[in-house]
Amino acid sequence: MIAAGMVVVWAATGPLFHFSETWQLVINTGTTIITFLMVFLIQRAQNKDSLVLHLKLNELIAATKGSSNRLINAQDFSEEEIKTLHDFYCALSEMAKKDNSLGTTHSIEEAEDNNKQKVAAHLG
Repeated sequence: MIAAGMVVVWAATGPLFHFSETWQLVINTGTTIITFLMVFLIQRAQNKDSLVLHLKLNELIAATKGSSNRLINAQDFSEEEIKTLHDFYCALSEMAKKDNSLGTTHSIEEAEDNNKQKVAAHLG
């Protein structure tokens, strides 16, 4: 509503000031400031939404039996730590693909143990 009102004011004041360069400068400056403020407000809302999502995910991880608590607050990990975790989950995915059972393991350690047991049973 405010933006629509500003457009009406802008359109109405143009003829009053004969669309002068000063009028254009004032309008351009005003729209730049408003745009900056709107971007700031949108970013703030997105940051809050992101934080709330992380809190909800942390609660689910903490409350779920068998889940790895090392992923709580993963958003605070360094890029190297995130890459390491990504590599672990890629390895887990590859093991699950070999087993044709995507939902049987919960952590890298369990996947490695399951894989070792299967190999030993197959060889033994």
